[in-house]
Amino acid sequence: MKAGVLVVDHNSDDGPRLTQQLAARGFEARLATDAIAATAIIHANRPGVVVAALDLPHVDGLELCRRIRDTAGTPVIVVSDDWDEDTEVAVLESGADDFIVRPLRIDSFVARLRVAFRRRGSVPDKAAVGVGPFNIDFNARRIHVNGQAVRLTPKEFDLFTFMARHPNRVLPHKTLLDAVWGGASSEQSEYLRVFVGQLRKKLEADPANPQYLVTEPWVGYRFNPGGLTQ
Repeated sequence: MKAGVLVVDHNSDDGPRLTQQLAARGFEARLATDAIAATAIIHANRPGVVVAALDLPHVDGLELCRRIRDTAGTPVIVVSDDWDEDTEVAVLESGADDFIVRPLRIDSFVARLRVAFRRRGSVPDKAAVGVGPFNIDFNARRIHVNGQAVRLTPKEFDLFTFMARHPNRVLPHKTLLDAVWGGASSEQSEYLRVFVGQLRKKLEADPANPQYLVTEPWVGYRFNPGGLTQ
């Protein structure tokens, strides 16, 4: 069965072009021109990945991403004509799995799209594991901290579970980027800064003084399942 992709773009050139390019590469690609139509398709057909333009009419790509996170949990890649760091941070914090600036290099884009599909479908050998105060339910893609449920976005979940599978090890930036976003993102360390910051807000008692998700300066991050000793 072909992998399903929903392209959400009101531009009369960009949306149809990307949909055709994806179809030519073996994806089952559909097009929606606004967030309302996209939401209906998502709930009716459950596409594997949503590719949304940032500048949608009425409801922009940021708000669409938040709505998807709250209801469907489908991976979302946001596409924009412009880049600045504040915009990228806002997109990632809204729950997007990736942020890509046009013009799209289609082969690179497809590689990152395939990473999103792989991450969504991956299930480890054990359905659930306990690591320190954290309980990870891989089938439901849910985290509990000291018995309390915490909602993570798909990419937050992927990043945390990768770190949790390698406790007490220094994980270089490139290792984390390759594992969670794929090789096409191996030089984009700002992804890690944003997502680790989000995880700390959700999982640490004091995000400004993290005990579990620890920075290794100039190298990467380390997951301490027992927390740091004071």
